[in-house]
Amino acid sequence: MNKKFLKNTQWSVLIYTLLLFTIGIVALYSCTQSTDFADMRKQVTFFVVSIPIMIVFTVIDYNLISKVSPVFYGIFMLLLIIVLFTPAVNGASSWFNLGFFSLQPAEFAKVFVIAFLAYVISKFQERGKKEINKPWKLLVSLLTVLVPVLLIAIQPDIGTAAAYIVATIFILFIAGIDKKYIIVSLLLLVILVPVVYMFILPEHAKSRIDVFLDPTLEPRGAGYNIIQSKLAIGAGKLFGMGILKGNQTQLGFLYPKTTDFIFAVIGEEMGFVISAIVVILYVLLITKAIYIAKTAKDDIGSYIAAGIARHIIFPRFRKYRYDYWIITNNRCSIAIY
Repeated sequence: MNKKFLKNTQWSVLIYTLLLFTIGIVALYSCTQSTDFADMRKQVTFFVVSIPIMIVFTVIDYNLISKVSPVFYGIFMLLLIIVLFTPAVNGASSWFNLGFFSLQPAEFAKVFVIAFLAYVISKFQERGKKEINKPWKLLVSLLTVLVPVLLIAIQPDIGTAAAYIVATIFILFIAGIDKKYIIVSLLLLVILVPVVYMFILPEHAKSRIDVFLDPTLEPRGAGYNIIQSKLAIGAGKLFGMGILKGNQTQLGFLYPKTTDFIFAVIGEEMGFVISAIVVILYVLLITKAIYIAKTAKDDIGSYIAAGIARHIIFPRFRKYRYDYWIITNNRCSIAIY
């Protein structure tokens, strides 16, 4: 690695991520003591495995990743089809059970769907920025993402599918999509959201939305976990109740405390100060991602960075899996852990 590369690397992204990882590991240590720290050990294992992956991707030009993305895009589309025929886990056929490891193709596909979409749009725009606004080129760009979105929605995994859509919106916005498309899309959204809610969404999905808006609708049912998380965060006050000392965390009132309600664990045992630091670190990551997207030296780098910003702003977390990207002026490293 030459001095220019080291100078241009956004080290702040790595620092913010390591700080978040450290806070998360402490929280996992606290809430997994009853299971012999199994979840924490798995998270640490994936972190260690991610280091050589990060190093490999760091030395690879993201333009090369973009060029080979069509091949990996095809591979993951095939995997998304095959996974539909696997046994359902928690009501969704989303995982390949490899015994020692469960693989969710939809999560790994995000990397190459973003890279492939960036590649497609950049090819269209070789003749000018406005090329993306030609209807057929915009349609092809949208189909690039709609194919995996539909395959993931069939599993069903609506949350992950929605994450792909948000990433597409970010990239198209950076690519300079015409305002008329944005206005039409917003109008369609206003019309379709109530239609989808009333006639398409299953009852359990409607219940999640209702309880999200008002947890007191089912205080002993679907709203129970949300209410308990609020109680946990409130009990933490300024500096927290202390590691291994949180009532809601240690007495089993938070579930699942290692994933969905890990922030409540942080709030209860580490307090408002650490919770605020977590929020600030995420804001800094989002700000940095947007800055990189605006200042990248080429279109592909800009579009990939925009897609990465989606990962931070609209995360779709899965157990034991988080991701971070480090962008330089001509490199992109990906670490999945």
